[in-house]
Amino acid sequence: MKLNALMDNFGARKKIKRVGRGMASGYGKTAGRGHKGQKARSGAKQQATFEGGQTPFYRRLPKIGFRNIFAKKYATINLGEIQKFVDAERIDAKKEISMESLFADKILNRKFDGLKILSKGEIKTAVNIVATKWSKAAEAAVTKAGGTIKSK
Repeated sequence: MKLNALMDNFGARKKIKRVGRGMASGYGKTAGRGHKGQKARSGAKQQATFEGGQTPFYRRLPKIGFRNIFAKKYATINLGEIQKFVDAERIDAKKEISMESLFADKILNRKFDGLKILSKGEIKTAVNIVATKWSKAAEAAVTKAGGTIKSK
């Protein structure tokens, strides 16, 4: 092996395209960029949303709203609904009522970040509720009926 005979494999190095070096080169005059326009200029970059200088669609629409990605979504249920489900024997009043039990009994169709109890309606049965949040009126109504309400 001779050091002066070492060579790259064929095709390992590509010759650079020398543009703008006369008409005979094939890349003279416009240097392969076509005629005028934004793409022919140096440093020209177009965004995916570029619309030929017309105001892009995303800028024509008004800015509206805000979505808090950290917001918690609570399943809300009223005491009247709980009483209705107890009367219909869809909820066992002797067991704890929690979001998991409501989901298992197919009263909730999916699991939420928490369960909130509200006081609309009337509760007559003593029930034990495990919830994330509840209103003061709901707590008073549950304790008046002989039940308990506690946090998870």
